[in-house]
Amino acid sequence: MTIRPMAPDDWLTVSRIYAEGMATGYATFESELPSYANWDAAHVQACRLVAEKDTEILGWAALSPVSGRCVYGGVAEVSIYINKESRGKGIGKRLFHSLIAESETAGYWTLQSGIFPENHASIQLHEKVGFRFLGKRERVGKTKDGVWKDNLLFERRSKTVGID
Repeated sequence: MTIRPMAPDDWLTVSRIYAEGMATGYATFESELPSYANWDAAHVQACRLVAEKDTEILGWAALSPVSGRCVYGGVAEVSIYINKESRGKGIGKRLFHSLIAESETAGYWTLQSGIFPENHASIQLHEKVGFRFLGKRERVGKTKDGVWKDNLLFERRSKTVGID
C-alpha cells in the first residue's frame, strides 16, 4: 500500500468512500455529497492524501481550516475515511501518520477532530496516533434525520511545529 497526494481525478472514488462514511450515520453531519468544487474550496490544498493498493483507493484524508482568522492559521480539522472493505486493517493509522507529517511540513501545529460518540473505531484511531480528548460538545448539530448529536473534540498538538 502507498500513500500519495490526492488528485482531482480521485474525486469519484474519494466521494464514494465519503458516501459510505455518511451512510453509517455517525461519521459526519453532512447529508449530501458536495460537488468537487465545493469540497475543494473547503479543504487545504497541501494536505490531501489517499491510501492506494494496486491502483485501488482504500481511504483518504484531508484538512480543513478551522477559521479564517490568522491566529488560527496553524490549526486544522481532520477528515479521514476508509472504505468499508478496508476498515480495521491499519490503513487509517498509516494514512494518519502521513497526514500528520504532511501537516507539520505545511506548518500546522494543531490538528483537531469532532467525532460522534458512537464512532468507537475513529476514537481509537485518533488516540493511537496521539490525539487527546478535550471534551464533549452537547447537541452541537443535527443529523439529516433531524436528530441532535453530541460531538467529542479531540486534538493533537505537534511536537515540532509551534513549540516556541
